[in-house]
Amino acid sequence: MGKLIRLELYNFKSYKGHHVLLLGDSYFTSIIGPNGSGKSNSMDAISFVLGIKSSHLRSAHLRDLVYRGRVLRTSTINGDGSATTKDLNGDRNGHAGSDDDAPQISTQERSDPKSAWVMAVYEDDAGDEQLWKRTITNQGVSEYRINSRIVTAQQYNEALEAQNILIKARNFLVFQGDVEAIASQSPRDLTRMIEQISGSLEYKAEYERLKVAQDEALDNQNYNLHRRRGINSEIKQYQEQKHEADNYAKKAHERDQAIVTHILWKLYHFQRVIEESGAEIQKHQEELKEHRRSIEKYETSLEEAKKEQSKASREVSKVEKNMKTKEKEIETKENGLVPVAEKIDITDKSLKKCQARIADISKERDTHQNSVKQSTKDLKVVEKAQMQWENEWKKLAEKEGRDLTEADIQQYNRLKEEVNKRTSADQIKVDNLARQQRADEETVNSLKSKVDSADWQIERLSGETSEIGERKRAIKSQIEQTSRDISGKKKTVNEHTSERLRLAQIRTEKDEQLQEVLIKLLEAEDGRKQNEKDVRLKATIADMKRIFPGVKGRVSELCKPIEKRFGVAVSTILGRNFDAVIVENEKTAIDCIQYLRDQRRGQATFIPLDTIQSTSINSNLKGMHRGCRMAIDSINYDSSLERAVSYVCGNAIICDDLAIAKHICWEKRNDVKAVTLDGSIIHKGGNMTGGQGGKGDARRWEDTEVENLRKLKEKLVADLSALPEPRRGASEEEVLQGELTGLEQKLTYAKEELKAHERNEASKRKELEYVKKELASAKPIYNQKHQELENLAENLNEFRNAVGEIEDEIFDEFCQRFDYNNIREYEAQQGSLQQEGAQKKLEFSTQKSRLESRISYEQQLLLETKNRIQVLENRARQDQALITELEAEQQATQSDLDTLGAELDQLSEELEQQKAKYAKKSEKVTEQRREVQKRSKNVDNTLKAYAALEAERQLNAASRYTLLRRCKLEDINLPLEEESTPLDQLPIDILQGDPDAMDVDEDPDATNLQPSEIQNYGIEIDFDDLDEDLRESDNSKLDEELQEKIKALNNELDHMAPNMRAMERLEVVQDRLKTTDKDFEDARRRAKRAKDDFTEVKEQRFELFSKAFSHISEQIGPIYRDLTRSDRLPMGGQAYLDMEDGDEPYLDGIKYHAMPPLKRFRDMEHLSGGEKTMAALALLFAVHSYQPSPFFVLDEVDAALDNANVAKIATYIRDHAGPGMQFIVISLKTGLFQGSEALVGIYRDQGANSSKALTLDLRKYQ
Repeated sequence: MGKLIRLELYNFKSYKGHHVLLLGDSYFTSIIGPNGSGKSNSMDAISFVLGIKSSHLRSAHLRDLVYRGRVLRTSTINGDGSATTKDLNGDRNGHAGSDDDAPQISTQERSDPKSAWVMAVYEDDAGDEQLWKRTITNQGVSEYRINSRIVTAQQYNEALEAQNILIKARNFLVFQGDVEAIASQSPRDLTRMIEQISGSLEYKAEYERLKVAQDEALDNQNYNLHRRRGINSEIKQYQEQKHEADNYAKKAHERDQAIVTHILWKLYHFQRVIEESGAEIQKHQEELKEHRRSIEKYETSLEEAKKEQSKASREVSKVEKNMKTKEKEIETKENGLVPVAEKIDITDKSLKKCQARIADISKERDTHQNSVKQSTKDLKVVEKAQMQWENEWKKLAEKEGRDLTEADIQQYNRLKEEVNKRTSADQIKVDNLARQQRADEETVNSLKSKVDSADWQIERLSGETSEIGERKRAIKSQIEQTSRDISGKKKTVNEHTSERLRLAQIRTEKDEQLQEVLIKLLEAEDGRKQNEKDVRLKATIADMKRIFPGVKGRVSELCKPIEKRFGVAVSTILGRNFDAVIVENEKTAIDCIQYLRDQRRGQATFIPLDTIQSTSINSNLKGMHRGCRMAIDSINYDSSLERAVSYVCGNAIICDDLAIAKHICWEKRNDVKAVTLDGSIIHKGGNMTGGQGGKGDARRWEDTEVENLRKLKEKLVADLSALPEPRRGASEEEVLQGELTGLEQKLTYAKEELKAHERNEASKRKELEYVKKELASAKPIYNQKHQELENLAENLNEFRNAVGEIEDEIFDEFCQRFDYNNIREYEAQQGSLQQEGAQKKLEFSTQKSRLESRISYEQQLLLETKNRIQVLENRARQDQALITELEAEQQATQSDLDTLGAELDQLSEELEQQKAKYAKKSEKVTEQRREVQKRSKNVDNTLKAYAALEAERQLNAASRYTLLRRCKLEDINLPLEEESTPLDQLPIDILQGDPDAMDVDEDPDATNLQPSEIQNYGIEIDFDDLDEDLRESDNSKLDEELQEKIKALNNELDHMAPNMRAMERLEVVQDRLKTTDKDFEDARRRAKRAKDDFTEVKEQRFELFSKAFSHISEQIGPIYRDLTRSDRLPMGGQAYLDMEDGDEPYLDGIKYHAMPPLKRFRDMEHLSGGEKTMAALALLFAVHSYQPSPFFVLDEVDAALDNANVAKIATYIRDHAGPGMQFIVISLKTGLFQGSEALVGIYRDQGANSSKALTLDLRKYQ
């Protein structure tokens, strides 16, 4: 084998630029270097160039393998060669870097390489070098080259495999952590590793696919084998059934001949009776013609009388209908008068209340008008008095003044000036005080007027408030009374409303029930012809029940289907017995038949309970199929009628559908009558009848229900008639509602008036509070100002006295000359007049102001009173207009009532006249009917005899047709004459008066009595084969003997129950057997081919796996012993591999057992860490020894070992290194790399920001 000479790297991971890792001709090379130098990246480089995936290269993507200087510059290299990025914004101590760093980083980022490559130089056995090169771009694209020639990845991989470098096995690389992973792997993981090494893993998918194909082929082969065995069993079964079917066919032929004999016997006697009855009918026809001629005239008169009677009856009904219409109109009008009268009464009461209220408010208005007039009059009196006083005051002023000369006045002025000079200071004070006194007097007078006005307003407002309070109490009392009246009225209205609603609800419920009953009646009577014949039939049976106690009733009345869905099927099964009458004994049946003949009430079929022969129930038919049931089990009936019900139902069965009926009758070969839910029939002979629904007969089950519905309808109509007329209750409710509306209006008016009084009272109280507040604030001011005025007067008097002394001194001569005590007397005389005039003017002004305020207030009240009167007058006019309108409506309605009453009286007289005419016509009809009955006795006797013969004739004809129809439907071959029409041309949907349905004859037309034609449809029976003794007798005993013979044969056939289709089924099954044999042979061949293919792949997989396992198992012991022995323990430890599945070991796990020196065997999980590592390395070396590659790369496998174990590993590698086995070890342990032949040192060049390598050959120093 060759060896790896060197490794060239270019921009690969931490290696910037081109680098060479020189391995030379050394077979044991160690790659060493400090943590973070990038020595593990050399392991990645070897793996990368050999085509290992990026997931094993400690990189998520291939583009991450390209050198990135920025990341390396700002990162810390970890021990495994990965980089941890530092913070670009600060150094290790947290200080900010210079601003020049950013451009450098950006430039470095732009200069990062765009691709990287690794080239391995390999020297083969011939000494030739091979260059294996793999390039990767920063976009993640790989390129492969061999000796500078671009190749594909597959070609690249094939070239490596040619040198025994198996990429898929990856047995020449041991990465960091692989030893720990191998030491902790499970047995199944070890199995997968050996499969990968051996190459048997490539056959796993094909192995599983072929195994599934083999299992499916074997299943198919077993399935066809079981099918073939089952078909053989079926063939044997059908062969036995074929023999039974042959015996059954012979017995069935004998049975068919007995049935033909019985039918020929019955047809012969039917034909005989028909011919004899026809001859008797011809005789009665001649007799009837003679009797009818004698009563034709009387019948004509009777018909004319009936017509006149019918005409009179119609006239009476017409008059009665007109009277009912008039009565309804009168009732409607009378009901309409009640609410009108109530409305008039309510409106009249409201009008009177408005008028009384207008009178009260008018009195109040007159009071306010008188008050305004009186106040106006008083104001005029005050104004006149003021004018009179002013005139008198002027005259008094002129009279009191004394005449002075001009010289005296000049002297007075001169003296006054002298006084002013001497008393100027005091005079100024006197003037100021006098002026202030006048001003204060005006203020005090104004305050006094304000206080007096406030007192008067308080007195007035208190009186008005008391008056409003009394009005409020009266209105509240009225509101309470009205509210009580409204509550009582509402209670009455609610009671009437509740009663009306209750009655309306009852009426609605009754109406709904009545509608439901009517709908059910319509549905029940849909398709049922309730004609005269049906009515007479029911009446006839009711009469027979009354006359003959032994009559039970019709079959359709005495039994009912247990479920509605069985109605059609049960009706079809009953057939002619549907309307048959059940009686207690044969005597009752004979009496009933004689009664029908005597009364000409038609004919009926009777079933006597004591003599009827019922068919025994075949219990084998019960539970034969879950979709079928016995007809007798599908009917509800009284236990006393069991014989009759058993007779009419027989062994008939009811099936859910036609498929079930076919299965029971044809496939199971049961000779029974099967009827489906829709009325289709499969008869005992196997023929079918269908296409006609039995809905008409099914509805006849509902006769009793219809009678009950009719009774319920009559009861509901009676209940509805008994309920009170809703219009009357509505009228009373309308009257009460009108009264309630009037009370509510009265209450509304009272509440509005109360609110007005409350607003007025609130306004008055507010005004009163305001006045009191004004008084409270003005009175202290008035008292204060009055006191200040008195103090001012005292000061003024003091200064006036001082001035007066000086004036007395200066004016002494002047006063003596004019006879004044002092000059002030002269001045006072002149000033008192002015003061007196001012006081008088103030009094007049105060009185006028008070009167004007009173007039304004009274006018406001008068205006409010007039507005209230206006509202009430408008309301009264509206009420008066409504009364007038209602009285006019009342008069019009009363007039209409009078007219309708007169018309009703006239119709009553007309009705009496028409009833009298109708009585006369009825009497005439009675007389004519008595005359006809007297002369029709002979006709009735003849008709009775004719009816009996015709009924017997028709009954036998219907029975004959029924038998022929049965023969056609059941395919019974009767012997026919040569000229006879074939039996298959007989129509099967012709309805005749046969026993299949009871019939009640109508009275024949006596004027043209003709015997009905008996239709034989051209079928002539050949009775030559009928024995003479059978022709002569027609008694029931002979009939029973013939039926017993048929019954015995049927019983034998019932017990045989063969499969009539056995021959046909046998041929089908034999054909199936041929097909199945062919399928089985095909499946067997396919199974053999699948087994051979699977065995071939299995053997190949087993061979490859076993070869690898045997080699590894053989090598694991010596290798582990070499790794664990020492000078002290030269024998070392022991190890071996153990298969869990010896047949197919790759499907189960492989256990690895190791026994370190001086210890016992144990599983891997029970070893120590170092022991696990040594055991795992032994396994790795053993695995590598199978198809070994030229070199073996180990990455720090000694990390968990102590020095002693490291020395053992080094010794083992050194001993086994040589040609064909090159070891490349990455290690940090001195004990390992010091024994190598060469060292490759990896270091970090911080300046170049790159990892670099040095090579040292240690062989020179050893």
